[in-house]
Amino acid sequence: MPWQTKTATPHQTPNEPSPAIVVSHVTMQFKRAKDEATSLKELLVRTLRRQHRYEIFLALDDISFTIQPGEVVGIIGTNGSGKSTLLKIISGALIPTWGRVQVDRKKVQLLTLGTGFDPELTGRENVYLNGAIIGYPQKFIDQNYSAIVRFAELEGFMEEKVRNYSSGMVSRLGFAIATIRDTPEILILDEVLSVGDMFFRQKSEARIREMIHGGSTVLLVSHSTSVIENNCTRAIWIEKGHLRASGTPKEVCRAYEKLKEM
Repeated sequence: MPWQTKTATPHQTPNEPSPAIVVSHVTMQFKRAKDEATSLKELLVRTLRRQHRYEIFLALDDISFTIQPGEVVGIIGTNGSGKSTLLKIISGALIPTWGRVQVDRKKVQLLTLGTGFDPELTGRENVYLNGAIIGYPQKFIDQNYSAIVRFAELEGFMEEKVRNYSSGMVSRLGFAIATIRDTPEILILDEVLSVGDMFFRQKSEARIREMIHGGSTVLLVSHSTSVIENNCTRAIWIEKGHLRASGTPKEVCRAYEKLKEM
């Protein structure tokens, strides 16, 4: 199970600060249906006959690394490689099958976009719903509502149902809600720099740079090697559940790009 401690790590001297995050031999398995039923009738027949077949999917395989306070670490890898699963384990949203994570989760904020949005509610209602899911008190949302709307550039659209929004509008609103608060000590960013048009991306990248360079420890997942190279002090490459490389952003991103070219 995940664990927390303030004791020194094996290679830590008494005068060194404790690591912000220690991921130790983390493995994550999921059970998924094999040969899924193609109709409700087939599903009912299989259920009655207990003919469901499952296979084990290994999302993460023995992942270990340490992040020191103040580091900005980029995580890169192709789709389905386990990056988001790893972030959810670190934030406490998932419990690993094996292995341990050392982190003070009271200091952690996992920033994802659009989690908990209800398309049948208005933009205004979704601000309060999404903010509550993130953990904002209603008073905080009341005080920052206008700033959220301005940053998302959605003045005049907040009484519309979100089902009528474009994907870019939803992303802008999700980003504005998620980044309105003060920067936490440990910030985990899951693909948040690909929102909206070019001009909004520039604005969102500037907002994230403010958060990153405010002294926080940051984990940043991105498909963009330029984002990793421009904003991170170290990079980790995870591919098909395995840790392939850890080092300088330039070295790791070059190795990753070579794989993509093959």
